[in-house]
Amino acid sequence: MKQNITLSLDKDLIRKAKVISAKRHSSVSNMLSQELQRIIESAEKYEVARRKAISDLRTGYHLGGIITASREELHER
Repeated sequence: MKQNITLSLDKDLIRKAKVISAKRHSSVSNMLSQELQRIIESAEKYEVARRKAISDLRTGYHLGGIITASREELHER
């Protein structure tokens, strides 16, 4: 479902946006909608990646090594 919103933008910015949207055979509304969609998708992908990274850090990685000495043996003085 679509819903209209009201924005307050500088007149010069609106004029430039109209020129660009006309060159793209689009509308200012469509350009803004696409850009907002891109920003939201990027933020959502970042959040998924952040959660995965935190989960990976908590879980840790097993690199296949075998510990053959105790901590005390390694830190003897």
